[in-house]
Amino acid sequence: IQNFVCPDCGIVGEYQVFVAYTVLSLFFIPIFKWGRKYYVQTSCCGKTYKLDNEVGRAIEKGKPVVISQNDLEYEGQTPVIKKCNYCGYVTEENFEYCPKCGNKLN
Repeated sequence: IQNFVCPDCGIVGEYQVFVAYTVLSLFFIPIFKWGRKYYVQTSCCGKTYKLDNEVGRAIEKGKPVVISQNDLEYEGQTPVIKKCNYCGYVTEENFEYCPKCGNKLN
């Protein structure tokens, strides 16, 4: 929903917002929802943050919101990102050599 420059990897990315909640259902019909939590994942390096509930509710209602670093709380592990110095290929996979050019990854 919002473009930014990631402070961790330095790549321009997007915030992707998700909501998780518990549902009580009766014969597959949702009756009651509780425990809403909002999460943000970065499209550049895949880092996951817990989003402030008020900001998450505003986004869910369709209000224009700017997400700041104060609204985010780190949640989860950061994947290991490897970049080829020769061709610039970026991957989160555990490759020892670049699948594009064959040079050793950092």
